[in-house]
Amino acid sequence: MQAMRIMSALAQSTRLDVWRLLVSRRPEGMMAGDIARAVGLSKNGMSPHFTILSAAGLISSEKIGRSIVYKASIAAVEELSSFLAAACDEGRRT
Repeated sequence: MQAMRIMSALAQSTRLDVWRLLVSRRPEGMMAGDIARAVGLSKNGMSPHFTILSAAGLISSEKIGRSIVYKASIAAVEELSSFLAAACDEGRRT
């Protein structure tokens, strides 16, 4: 479980905005340049954010021609939700 990695990635406002944007564009995703414009950063400025979101399992990417299309991966957040719900349940039992 990558709970800390997921929470850390989404704790930064730009990355949270990017992930929310990509969730709203499921399942097609968006090209890197369009994402950068939507959040007000350059494509180069987005690179570290994409790396962190990918490492946390929150996005995937696909190269199409000369472009990269990013898509939200919700499985990691669903797993985090289950983890947190189980932790809360355990806390109620003690």
